[in-house]
Amino acid sequence: MGAPVVTAISPGSPADLAGVLVGDELLSINAVSPMDVIEYHQLTDGKNPVFIVRRSGQALDLRLVIAKDPGVPVGIEVSSAVFDRIRTCDNHCSFCFIYQLPKGLRKSLYLKDDDYRLSFLYGNFTTLTRFTELDAERVLEEHLSPLYVSIHATDPLVRADLLRNPRGATSLRWLKVLLEGGIEIHGQVVVCPGVNDGAVLEDTLLTLLDEYPQLETIGVVPLGLSDHSGEPTMRAHTTEQADAVIDLVEAHQRRCKRALGKKVVFASDEYYLLAKRTLPSLRVYDGVPQHENGVGMIRTFERELLRRTTEHHTRHSGFFQAVDGAPAEGYRAVRSTSHSSTEGDDRPVTILTGSYGAMVLPPLVAQLGRDDVTIVEVENRFFGGNISVAGLLVAEDINRVLATVPAEHRVLLPDVCLSGDRFLDGFTLSDLRRDVEVLETSGAALRRALLHPSSPKQVDKVAS
Repeated sequence: MGAPVVTAISPGSPADLAGVLVGDELLSINAVSPMDVIEYHQLTDGKNPVFIVRRSGQALDLRLVIAKDPGVPVGIEVSSAVFDRIRTCDNHCSFCFIYQLPKGLRKSLYLKDDDYRLSFLYGNFTTLTRFTELDAERVLEEHLSPLYVSIHATDPLVRADLLRNPRGATSLRWLKVLLEGGIEIHGQVVVCPGVNDGAVLEDTLLTLLDEYPQLETIGVVPLGLSDHSGEPTMRAHTTEQADAVIDLVEAHQRRCKRALGKKVVFASDEYYLLAKRTLPSLRVYDGVPQHENGVGMIRTFERELLRRTTEHHTRHSGFFQAVDGAPAEGYRAVRSTSHSSTEGDDRPVTILTGSYGAMVLPPLVAQLGRDDVTIVEVENRFFGGNISVAGLLVAEDINRVLATVPAEHRVLLPDVCLSGDRFLDGFTLSDLRRDVEVLETSGAALRRALLHPSSPKQVDKVAS
């Protein structure tokens, strides 16, 4: 069991007034050693919590009473979300992206978690193969909701084979327990062509409707395959296969709508790009609950970009959300995100993005009335394969493209490819060959960066 370490203190907060310092280890709160940030917040939420603190240079541990009323934050940021050991994944899925990483990256990127706490805090998907009765008791008692569950297949043999774990055949029993206990669950099916598509996918969706009707949503996403995969059975979707998945999902949406009054299942935006089909309108996504899973993300971005709105989704910082660069409080915490510091700048603009972004952005940006904005695709040679999302861009590939950008251009880069200021290949913003403006990955942020007083028009419509 580790102890949370104080990384920041709000000036004038109860913790500051009580004498807590950055670097202090919080050994216990009210005589309890918290397992994770969830329990930490529960322990510090009441009146006058008592901390036992270990401080560097002090021979004895300190007892500090934090004078505060119930519900008032103590004003402390801690070092991590989980203070004991993160529950790692003991599955060996052939489609797992961790197995497709190049060698030599920082160790934290190779961590495979299957921890329900990170599912609650960050929206990570868990297979439930390491879930226990004690876990279920805690989730239900503390109502840790929503949770995100990787389903992939409901046929026990197919699921066990996909996860390469015999517990994959039985672990969905916990899904029923959680749903019956009132926990909101969002499911995911990663489709691997020739393995769990076609009839298997249809059976999965029908079984979920029949046996797990309380599921809030099911996101159907395609396999991501890098050049570093060593799995001969894994292959990228063809256009025809993507088309077939969309047809199946949309047919199941209609079935769910009739039976449950809601669509439940959604295909990711990537499927529509692969199939070269028009994306559904934003209203089809029922509030876009799987935005972070790439479902409805493009239509949301479009809405933010093409009209003034204070409502927008913010992409989590970094691809490996729970490991690098994410706040210990979890994905619900407020992030400080950089915005363009040169709003109103009249210089020409180059926007760097992934292959999918290069397909989506040009017709949208054109509607802002600027003819001096260039969208530049950054081909992902670092990962290769069919990896085309902006969130997996690395400094090595960005630098190659930056060499072609005119010196007088502003260069905009989405923050989704960064954890802090660090790319997945280990390089930082300072390693880029020229300065770039890092923008929050949202249509609202891009709109602010591109619209300036000299713009010939302001666009306030929503594209359907």
